[in-house]
Amino acid sequence: MKREGTSSVSFIQLTADAADGAALDEIDAVASAAFDAPQFSAREELRRPWARCWVAREGRRALAFLIAWHVADELHVLNIATCPTARRRGLATALMRRSLDYAQQQQVRLLLLEVRRSNRAAIRLYRKLGFTAMGVRPRYYSDNGEDAVEMVLTLDPTTGAVQPGRDEIRIEV
Repeated sequence: MKREGTSSVSFIQLTADAADGAALDEIDAVASAAFDAPQFSAREELRRPWARCWVAREGRRALAFLIAWHVADELHVLNIATCPTARRRGLATALMRRSLDYAQQQQVRLLLLEVRRSNRAAIRLYRKLGFTAMGVRPRYYSDNGEDAVEMVLTLDPTTGAVQPGRDEIRIEV
């Protein structure tokens, strides 16, 4: 399947002081459209000084977002979502690459995330970027009790180069 591309899409990094109510409402709307039972609030997340947010926009409309926490030398990806009507355009990949660029600029050593065991498309994306599976959090997701796969990407803090890793657990992709 050919992707439509991201040529008409702009990417911005939002901070708590630069995010207005409309932008936060748009992010929450993307989360509501993307997840069956979103337990998430952009306002709440961006109040935290360690939160980072990237948004993919087409014109004045948010299509996708990524929210992460930058603490010490780690960037923990908390949430990444794309509107169902904008999927298969490479937006999640572009947002992950922006968070990776940020991590390299900030001399982050580890990128961490959890992903539903059943979300094979996301797992393939993370693997393509160099993430490896390091563990399982049983019954992590409260909506259906699904397990989460813990994934990690190690960067050289000096050069920003992705360090090769290997899976600590076996997962199906």
